[in-house]
Amino acid sequence: MVRKSAGGNEAIWISAVARGDRLAFQQLYNQTCGRMMAVCLRILGDREQAEDAVQEAFIRIWHGARDYHSDRGAPLAWMLTIGRYAAIDMCRVRRSHSDIDEHADELVATLPDMENWLAAEHEARALALCLDQLDGHQRESIAMAFYQGLSHEQLARQLGHPLGTVKSWVRRGLGALKRCLSS
Repeated sequence: MVRKSAGGNEAIWISAVARGDRLAFQQLYNQTCGRMMAVCLRILGDREQAEDAVQEAFIRIWHGARDYHSDRGAPLAWMLTIGRYAAIDMCRVRRSHSDIDEHADELVATLPDMENWLAAEHEARALALCLDQLDGHQRESIAMAFYQGLSHEQLARQLGHPLGTVKSWVRRGLGALKRCLSS
């Protein structure tokens, strides 16, 4: 059994914790939780989160006590490093959640409201149906002018037809679209 005493027994307690000694773990906790809390509170700046980080650190210490080697450093330094990393992990989680919340708010702000979206969807379907009713030359001319931003002259060159013919296709096609969409 490990006896209670002030500082300096951390290595003994950690060794006992590695063997599953709950009393040693309690003594280790009682002797070091104040310093662990100070480290976590300094990193997180929030008492409630610091308490969570301390709890996480001691869970890691309980499960990882076998990994402690006295030749690699002081036991308290090892423990406080575990606490420091637990607090840093909590900061990362908190930051990623706030980033996600911030991006979600931005995304929601840029989304159209559902009513406008449905109206636009309905208009797009109606336009597609009306475009399907156009003559092939009219549909092609209007689509190229709209999607590629071509002028009448550029359309005539690209389609290989006279300028007057292409203008006529576009004019008649737009007229037919207007009639179809208004009905």
